[in-house]
Amino acid sequence: QLHLVESGGGLAQPGGSLRLSCAASGFTLDKFAIGWFRQAPGKEREGVLCISINDDITYYSDSVKGRFTISRDNAKTTVYLQMNSLKPEDTAVYYCATDLFYSCSGQSVHWGQGTQVTVSS
Repeated sequence: QLHLVESGGGLAQPGGSLRLSCAASGFTLDKFAIGWFRQAPGKEREGVLCISINDDITYYSDSVKGRFTISRDNAKTTVYLQMNSLKPEDTAVYYCATDLFYSCSGQSVHWGQGTQVTVSS
């Protein structure tokens, strides 16, 4: 069974940075497009970024363009979400998920448990 684990969340100050990791247990991520999603309190879950199996990047949210990036490690076991210039409105639980397709469709299949990101002074 596919199992994803997110880590790296925590408290950051406005303007600060965090790097989230999405690790796979028992398999590599090179055969999956991986998306990052987030859900803020009282709001619906929204897509953030996605990376395809060819490392093409899709932004699901215009609000993170120029601030967030996504990448894979060389061993293809971990996908990272680098978040810079953080804003209080980035506060949310962040999830990674495998996409249904090799490209980024936004249709997610397997989800991690999420990691909390709080941006506050």
